[in-house]
Amino acid sequence: MQEKGNISIHTENIFPIIKKFLYSDHEIFLRELVSNAVDASQKIKRLAAIGEYAGELGELKVKVAFDKEAKTITISDAGLGMTADEIKKYINQIAFSGATEFVEKYKDKGDEKAIIGHFGLGFYSAFMVAERVDIISQSYQENTQPVKWTCDGSTEFEITEATREGRGTDIVLHVAEDSVEFLEEFRIKQVLDKYCKFLPIEIEFQEKVINNPTPIWAKSPSDLTDEDYLKFYEELYPYSEKPLFWIHLNVDYPFNLTGILYFPKVKNELQLSREKIQLYSRQVFITDEVKDVVPEFLMLLHGVIDSPDIPLNVSRSFLQADGNVKKINSYITKKVADKLGELFKADRVGFEEKFDNIGLFVKYGMISDDKFYERAKDYCLFQNVDNKFFTLNEYAEFVQENQTDKDGNVTYLYASDVKGQDGFIQSAKKRGYDVLKLDTVLDNHFINMLESKLVKTNLKRVDADTIEKLIDKGIAVDTILSDSEKETVKKVFEEVINDTTKVVNLEAMPADEMPALITQNEFMRRMSDMSRMGGGGMGMFGAMPNNYIVSVNANHSSISKILHTADAEEQKKLAKQIYDLALLAQNMLTGADLTAFIQRTAVNL
Repeated sequence: MQEKGNISIHTENIFPIIKKFLYSDHEIFLRELVSNAVDASQKIKRLAAIGEYAGELGELKVKVAFDKEAKTITISDAGLGMTADEIKKYINQIAFSGATEFVEKYKDKGDEKAIIGHFGLGFYSAFMVAERVDIISQSYQENTQPVKWTCDGSTEFEITEATREGRGTDIVLHVAEDSVEFLEEFRIKQVLDKYCKFLPIEIEFQEKVINNPTPIWAKSPSDLTDEDYLKFYEELYPYSEKPLFWIHLNVDYPFNLTGILYFPKVKNELQLSREKIQLYSRQVFITDEVKDVVPEFLMLLHGVIDSPDIPLNVSRSFLQADGNVKKINSYITKKVADKLGELFKADRVGFEEKFDNIGLFVKYGMISDDKFYERAKDYCLFQNVDNKFFTLNEYAEFVQENQTDKDGNVTYLYASDVKGQDGFIQSAKKRGYDVLKLDTVLDNHFINMLESKLVKTNLKRVDADTIEKLIDKGIAVDTILSDSEKETVKKVFEEVINDTTKVVNLEAMPADEMPALITQNEFMRRMSDMSRMGGGGMGMFGAMPNNYIVSVNANHSSISKILHTADAEEQKKLAKQIYDLALLAQNMLTGADLTAFIQRTAVNL
């Protein structure tokens, strides 16, 4: 038996397109060929299970071998196998219709996302690395002969009789000179580890099974222990810290989805790590770029998602915008929200202990997703500077009476730097006010979001103004200075400061407060902070100089000393010392000014 013919693709341009366009990453060929071998193995198992194949199944391993000298890579399976007619049907016609239309439509557009996986081109990825490909196959059907199909990457093929022991298929790649890297053991192992680590049929390479055919996400949660989940996490991410907890995903309607998402311990900053969520389709690794499947605020989670219902393009390299993807995204959001709620209710103390890590996800979710906000508002926690935790409702009740201003608005005071803002915190505490700790990279955005949601509530940083103005109760504090004395003191400070970005105000404050405070308007500072973080449309604030208010305590005894000193230079020395103390309290006294302050202070000891 010998037959020659032409592959039915109506054009000779298909192979360059496959090589250069569909599969830009050449290592994908091994994933595609091994996956095909696994599919063939699973199909024969299925036929045996339903009684359509009565023969012995035998060992269903997929074997990958290479011969460096002969420059070949061979992928062998004991699956269905193919007859000559089936090869002509499935290989020669390349398993898709309208090839000419496909070529003309996509060859110049570079729009891979438009080529939804309607075309069975997986086998043809072999030609990315091979100058010739042989298929040797023996069908499971009785009274069929082994056949060999050969093609050199052109549209011509040849089918001849062959010899093969037993049912199954061997794909033999005669590796081209530009792809000899794949004839190295470590390189093949690297690709198999990446794409085939959890395929459902054993994969053998160098006489060792290199995969785990039954990963725990494919099992029932009721059959698993905490130790199983931790062991699997270590398998995915060796040498990582243990996760805080995990969520087992398992749904079969209206889409199929399994997987496990782990909440890792995260640093107090937004950074994508190398340990990303991995996307699989029927246990075949697809990608770790899952931004369309997983909500953005959960991208720092670890773990795996496996779904055959996530639409991929022909090369499986890109996700498609699709109704199922949106449903899956919403499902994952709900599962995470519900799990967090369960943890909070079951063990609040434990939840509080983990909130430094959990809070990043919770706050990000509340900022970016209104539905998540509605679920999470019951367990999102505030932590105050005394390390006590409150839910949003608990905190509203806690400060309602004491921190309501003359207009009926409740003010939440917060610190972004507890140590650096200690003087301001202590001043607030003297009034019986509570101060929250909001010091993460997300908190500027979180604060803005809260103010848009909470009724008659605003948040002000504890050093944004004098405490009397932060929560204006409408109670005036008398000043011991006359208007002319205020003007005299103001001029002294303005001469000493000599900085147009600093505005000097004489304020009536309690005598036991600091002699001077440096504050920055809450709104302007917040806009400037958000601009530095990349807030859209706020570049103008980032470009503006920081403006500060120097609030001089008109009732402090040191201010009286300035007025009672006749020597103008002595007045300036006192004002300079008071001003430097205010700078020091805000960590704004640096360099030569700090050195001069220390030397000046040391002389007066």
